[in-house]
Amino acid sequence: MDPRHLFADERPKGFCVHCGGASETRDHCPSEVLLDEPLPPQLAVIEACGECNQGFSKDGLYVACLIESIVCGSAEPGGVSRPKIKSALEDNPALASQLRASQHTDDDGNLIWNVKTDRVRNVFLKLARGHVAYELTLPQLGEPDQFEYAPITLLSEEQRSGFESPGQRLAIWPEIGSRAFIRASKAFGDVAGSGAWIVVQPGRYRYLVDQSKGTLVQIVLSEYLVCRIAWD
Repeated sequence: MDPRHLFADERPKGFCVHCGGASETRDHCPSEVLLDEPLPPQLAVIEACGECNQGFSKDGLYVACLIESIVCGSAEPGGVSRPKIKSALEDNPALASQLRASQHTDDDGNLIWNVKTDRVRNVFLKLARGHVAYELTLPQLGEPDQFEYAPITLLSEEQRSGFESPGQRLAIWPEIGSRAFIRASKAFGDVAGSGAWIVVQPGRYRYLVDQSKGTLVQIVLSEYLVCRIAWD
């Protein structure tokens, strides 16, 4: 039996994997704004309704610009490193102004950013649902049981070690016919198995999906902001 013909993709089709509404558009996962040009080939695509797609696009732009501004210490177009974010800030002066207004200096001279946490959560949850639907063909429309994110620099050595290697792999096989199953079976040679990190673009985006205990998704943006989302 050829594992390449086992894809069980019918369940996440015909409806938005984020809200369960009618499927009206197709959405890249991860969003292109989180990646640099040239984009990786064959980016994952999932189905979404127009409202979710449009709303997530705005939040994704905010998060991408926020992370780059924090990393570079500036929300000025000329003060950031990523060309895509520089263009985004130039084309969206209102967003650039909003980001500049969200920064202040504390008594010790440290630059502090007031983050719109609801928008960050929205983006991470959207990404996690997209990865689960794409990798496991088991959409998660409900609220997660665990949700946490933080700058990777704030993690202790023990916390970072646990995040990078979150438990024993392959406690169970992924859904038969799913992409995660094919990764685990190594049908295409030495590729990542279930629960292993999948690097979409080095230094910019990586994630893992694991089913050892419930459904776990971990995401790292720009090797700066990390997130862990789980459904029991």
